[in-house]
Amino acid sequence: MDLNFLRISSAFAFGRSLSRNSNPSSISFTSPSHSKQSSNLVSRVSFTQGSGRESFDSAAFDAERLHLDAKARESMAEIAEKESEANDSKAWKWRIRKRIWNLMEAENIAQNPRPVHHRIPNFVGAALAAKRLGELEAFRAAACVKVNPDSPQKQVRFLTLSGGKKLLTPQPRLRTGFFSVLDPQNLPSGGINQACTSAGAANFGKPIGLDEKIKVDLIVIGSVAVDPKTGARLGKGEGFAELEYGMLRYMGAIDDSTLIVTSVHDRQLVDDFPVEKLLIHDVPVDVICTPTRVIFSKTSIPKPQGIYWDKLSPEKLGQIRILRELKRRIEQETGQSLPCGPSEKLPPTALRRK
Repeated sequence: MDLNFLRISSAFAFGRSLSRNSNPSSISFTSPSHSKQSSNLVSRVSFTQGSGRESFDSAAFDAERLHLDAKARESMAEIAEKESEANDSKAWKWRIRKRIWNLMEAENIAQNPRPVHHRIPNFVGAALAAKRLGELEAFRAAACVKVNPDSPQKQVRFLTLSGGKKLLTPQPRLRTGFFSVLDPQNLPSGGINQACTSAGAANFGKPIGLDEKIKVDLIVIGSVAVDPKTGARLGKGEGFAELEYGMLRYMGAIDDSTLIVTSVHDRQLVDDFPVEKLLIHDVPVDVICTPTRVIFSKTSIPKPQGIYWDKLSPEKLGQIRILRELKRRIEQETGQSLPCGPSEKLPPTALRRK
């Protein structure tokens, strides 16, 4: 049996240190639309016939994306409030996130889109942090780089494509599918800037599936807060970075040696991170790039080995098509049913506009 299947199975969790918290709570993420309501985002985009080919309507794509993103942030705000008030096991994460978001706004080191709450915050000096990241030997040597689609990492995406590297980027909140690969050799002249945006990735990117044979040499991940001493990291609370990481492990695209890098403002560095409360699926970082320095965390936090199905509620599983496909495939190939996490009531989902 392929070891990748074993890594994804729930039995793997017993091979990891339970000191990272065996709390059965689900991976924290939401999707703004229920599977019964959800259709491919690209199918909502207007296409027109012209010169024998279809043209991509980036304005329609962005309008739909921004609408759904706003709904998702509303849902995350509800989750944060409920978990904090209930003294939930993840309440400490929300306290750190809120502190950093408030600080960035108060000190005016936040950049658009604002406010930065419930986002991977864009920050003053993001381009300089990206420049430092681009000078890393691991980045220069990489042929394929996976980069998150958020605003502060846009320059990293530009450096990836302008450096002749393939860019792997997730489709928005995994709601439309999985990943897209952008090859600079296939971009139109002068198209790199546009390709670094969500609409550009949808227009020029090649959608891939779970069977794609791809090797990712470096992962760039967005963060809200990072501990430079331990490499512990917090995202905005939806858990998509963890899901993306787990699925790449399943595909054999990455392994424990694949370097994970984040770019943040210096004020996003924290020293009060309770590492012992991290969950088994939390992804640590190896390198932190800020506008002023590069930090090698030398993290000792184990990297996740796949998707932890016993942490995923049926409601959350039902919101992401690629996860359902992965679960079905593993169960079919192993002949065993994968576990499921406890049921939960999610915030109201966003209805598609007619």
